[in-house]
Amino acid sequence: MADNEPYDVLIIGGGPAGLTAAIYLSRFHLDIVVVDEGKSRASWIPCSHNHAGYPDGINGKELLELMRTQAQKYGTKIETGRVHRLDKEEGDGLFSADWGAGPRQARAVLLATGLTNRKPPMDPELHDEAMARGLIRYCPICDGYEVTDKRVGIIGSGKGGVGEALFLRSYTADVTLIAPDASLDLPEEDRRKLEEAGVTLVDGPAEAIGCVENCITIDTAAGLLSFDSIYPALGSDTHTGLAEMVGAKINPEDCCLVCDDKMRTSVEGLYAAGDVVHGLDQISHAMGEGGQAATTIRNDLAAKRPMLRQPVVPASSETEREMEETGDA
Repeated sequence: MADNEPYDVLIIGGGPAGLTAAIYLSRFHLDIVVVDEGKSRASWIPCSHNHAGYPDGINGKELLELMRTQAQKYGTKIETGRVHRLDKEEGDGLFSADWGAGPRQARAVLLATGLTNRKPPMDPELHDEAMARGLIRYCPICDGYEVTDKRVGIIGSGKGGVGEALFLRSYTADVTLIAPDASLDLPEEDRRKLEEAGVTLVDGPAEAIGCVENCITIDTAAGLLSFDSIYPALGSDTHTGLAEMVGAKINPEDCCLVCDDKMRTSVEGLYAAGDVVHGLDQISHAMGEGGQAATTIRNDLAAKRPMLRQPVVPASSETEREMEETGDA
């Protein structure tokens, strides 16, 4: 493809959603590029045990590498970088994006930019080590099974903290909800539900988090507490900045992109999939949305340009045609 020729599709984000879409789109014979900053939440996962097809589990980085290899097998171009600007040009409807080497154009853009969990206050290297050892976990749906009958602490308050505490109570009787800042200021109804479930409530602040052998400790108003695993329920930040640059609609309640059931955003030619869209934040869900988005993109582009790809005439057919034209047949 010439350097000045627009890509059919620019995929921003190389997590499960973006890479699944890349596999589909490349197999649709479209010219695509994936720009990936290398910060997919999937890469945090030490071992995913609920991803179908891997009975013994799979490391998040290994899964992403396998998906990249599969996409590149069919011609996907993957570049490392951060897209820092996205515009939609008037007239031709093309998108212009810049990730460091000057602007490039694309007929369609898929945002698979995901979100970032807010981390507890602790040394970054210690945090990553604790995650690798399963002492810090972020997804009860993913790995609640692994804390069955273990001592579990949740740092959080509000709807998120209460919800995670009650969810994890179905795995273990030893659940403690700790306020991240000062006291646990909970509605009376939530406090009643937690107390009836047997969840221990502890005032904060939750600070001085450390690892001692196979346990993780938190310094609280009730003293130093020790757990087998903790879940920070501190919220997350959804990466919608590029979507806002082109005027895409954002849901003010969860700060996710608003999409129809085919993964189209409110801006024509702009699509989204994965954690940047409202829904279940799971690898399987992201992959499903990636496949749906890719198919929608292919069909939308085909509606505008019916001959997306010129057919290849087999050599035998070309020879037969030449014989007919010269009268040799």
